[in-house]
Amino acid sequence: MKEEKDYKNLNETQVFERLTENSTYENEPMFSETQVFEKLTDASEKERDRLSETMTMETMTDPLPVTSAEEEEGETESKSALREILLFIRDLGVCMAIVLVMVNFVIRPVQVEGTSMIPTLSDKAIGVSNLLGYRMDGIKRNDIVIIYIKSSDKYLVKRAVGLPGDTISCSNETLYINGEPVDQEYLDNEYRNTYEGTFTADFEEITLGDDEYYCLGDNRPRSSDSRFYGPFHKSQIVSKGVFILFPFSSFGAKTW
Repeated sequence: MKEEKDYKNLNETQVFERLTENSTYENEPMFSETQVFEKLTDASEKERDRLSETMTMETMTDPLPVTSAEEEEGETESKSALREILLFIRDLGVCMAIVLVMVNFVIRPVQVEGTSMIPTLSDKAIGVSNLLGYRMDGIKRNDIVIIYIKSSDKYLVKRAVGLPGDTISCSNETLYINGEPVDQEYLDNEYRNTYEGTFTADFEEITLGDDEYYCLGDNRPRSSDSRFYGPFHKSQIVSKGVFILFPFSSFGAKTW
């Protein structure tokens, strides 16, 4: 056994020489050349097998490499997500800019509160009022207007029946402008006739100054208007006309 271990530490030539030296007969070696070669290759084959198994295990446990295609796909998805976010921010900014322009220069949202304009405008009716038309054309007689009362920080919806320079009064349910009776076609006679008592209370004659408007509610018995506040200055009027969006039964423009 010791002799075999010694062989492992020798190269092929040294082993062959050792074997031939130990031959029993001069011309008969203990091992043939084939047997010597087999012994020499035996150890190397076992080493190769062990190395092959080790390399296989290392390969199996190594993480899968990320290919360049997968990396490019990930980068493309990231860029796409960023692009979508930027597009959303851009669209949101454009929408906000449009809304700001609309509510400051074109139309403004309106919600009617109270019954002072029934039946023309019902309580809680929702719509928009005309800013652009007010700035371009001003206020015409009998236009519905939106008035801001600074002292109470609230908005009123009324009808402008008297214009700057007019002399206006009411007597026995008849409205007089500059001494002449006027027909109030905007009032609903059917609704007016259902009311018991005086529909439009008398008020004394008043002459309007420059940029002053006399505004009344269509539901006269239930309206706090110029009979209570006095004439409204043009600076208090923020828009004119109302286009009702809801309720759908009243859908449409109520002067514009």
